[in-house]
Order: sequence, then structure tokens, then C-alpha cells
Amino acid sequence: MNILPIAVDAMGGDKAPGEIVAGAIQAAEELGVPVILVGRSADLGDTGGLEVIEASEVIAMDADAGSSVRRMKDSSLVRCAEAVRDGRASAMVSAGNTGATMASALLRMGRIKGVQRPAIATPIPVPGSETPTILMDAGANAECNAEWLVQFAQMGAVYARTRFGIDAPKVALLSIGEEPTKGNPLVKETHKLLAEGSWIGETGARFIGNVEGRDLMTDEADVVVTDGFTGNVALKTLEGGLKAIVENLLAAFDSTPEAREAAKALWPALLPLYAKLDPENTGGAMLLGVDGVCIISHGSSSATAMVNAIRVARDMVVGDVVGHLTRTIQGTAAI
Repeated sequence: MNILPIAVDAMGGDKAPGEIVAGAIQAAEELGVPVILVGRSADLGDTGGLEVIEASEVIAMDADAGSSVRRMKDSSLVRCAEAVRDGRASAMVSAGNTGATMASALLRMGRIKGVQRPAIATPIPVPGSETPTILMDAGANAECNAEWLVQFAQMGAVYARTRFGIDAPKVALLSIGEEPTKGNPLVKETHKLLAEGSWIGETGARFIGNVEGRDLMTDEADVVVTDGFTGNVALKTLEGGLKAIVENLLAAFDSTPEAREAAKALWPALLPLYAKLDPENTGGAMLLGVDGVCIISHGSSSATAMVNAIRVARDMVVGDVVGHLTRTIQGTAAI
């Protein structure tokens, strides 16, 4: 595959650098995609022959994002973003500090012209469906205005078409009721702008109105738009709820000899669902709106999660999602 390497933050994440390096090596072998590791070479161990960009500093998971990125110019995150900016890499991937990942990408790559605020697009798996629900924004912007949310809808629709092949993405607004009159002032104002429809442009999107939190794991909508604070709370609530269900289900299966026997019959039917809902298989979320491919992986990412994150980065480079976003945003601005 003839693309520039994907820069992987080898120092980012709870299981770095061991699992991150292992995933990068596995991705290079299985996906046939070139990978560059970024970090302290002395700490990386066996890199499987992958190229390493030296970076002497590491931004901690709990560090302040903005000040860390500005102060720690030789951090692995900053060097990853610079590799994309300078044409040395086609994309960056990190399981490190989410805020610092966003800040590095924004400050080094810059925004696509016309984008007001970048947003995190997180795919939420939908049982029984081939495509997920894309949550926009999942945490980049805690406070938003209606114009930003409308642009999130537009970027989310482009992402749905480019990554998942959805020709006419159904776009909805997250609220506390389906009626247009429900919600806070931000939601009501955003609903009016989305319903007006001038944002749609060439995205092929259809605005279907409001949805509620219970609709996130259904095929009701392809893209669900909200502010980053609400989106992150909704995402973490889903993650916590699913984790609790799985843990209690496993405990029930192991509670008695009879339950263990029943589990043997049920496991073959439940394993595909478990695999679909496992965050390790999602591959990470893309930061839409920056002038380059930036994939944000879960902080507890294992080697498997890193392989899938690199897979997403590769697909977004090959699919030219940044180019599609650029043409859509600038085309709409010209209307």
C-alpha cells in the first residue's frame, strides 16, 4: 500500500509502551501499512524494525492539555502531530491524554479552513446493524453554540459516507424528548437551524429531528449531534452500563454447576455480540476538522485496540476523509 507511514504515539496510554509497540508491529505485519513509532527509543524495547522518531518527553494522562502541549515541545504527542504536518506521516494515532492529543493536532496541523471547532466522532456499535451510530461531539468541546453543532452534523454526515458507506446519513439531535420544543435553549436553536437544511450541501444527509439517549444503540440515526460535555457523559454512561452487564452476566454464568452447563450452550450465540460491543474492536475515534488524520484510541488500549486504531487511520487516509471534509465545508461556505 503506497501511503506515508502512520505515526503512533508509543508513550501514550495506560499500557504504554509495551502494548502500543506490540500493536504497531502487528499492524505493520497484518495490514501491510508502514508505521513509525514516536517516543523514547530507550524505553520501547524490541520495535520489530519499525522506524522511531525520538521524543524525550511524555505528557501524562492527567496533565493539563493546553499548557503541556505548549511547554513540552519534544513530547511524543507533539512530535506525532508534527510528523503529519511536515509530510513525514499520513496520520497520527494515540491512546494518551485525549485533551493533549486534540491540542497537539490542532496546534500543529491546524484546522481545515472554515471549520469553527474540531469535534470527536465516536462510532457506537448497534447490535443487529452493519453500521454504528456516530456520536458528534464525544468530548472535544464542553461548551458549544448552535452554529458549531450544525457544522458537527455536516462533518458527521461526511464521515458516515466516507468511512461507513452510508449514502444518505440520518442525522439527529440529542435531546430529552423527540418534539422540537423539547430541550434547553441550545438544543432548540440548533434544531431550527438543522431543520432549515442549508448545511446539507452535498452530504446527502437527512435531518430526522430529535432523538433521546436510549436511541444511541439503535438504528434510529446514523449521526447523533450534541455538545462535547453531554456527548462524553452519554458515551461514558454507555461504557459503564455495558461493563456492568457483562461482569454480572459472567458472574451469573459461573454461579452454579447448572449455570456453567447452560453457559456452554449460550456462549456461541453471545460471543459475536460481545465482540461487536467490545471497545477494543472499535478502533478509536477520529478528530474531525483538523487538517490531517488524527485517531484517538481508548486510554486502556491493548495491542488489539492499537491494531484496529491503525486500521482506521489507514482507511481514513486511503478514503481521503480530510479532503472530503475540506470540499464540503468550503463548498457550503461558498453558497
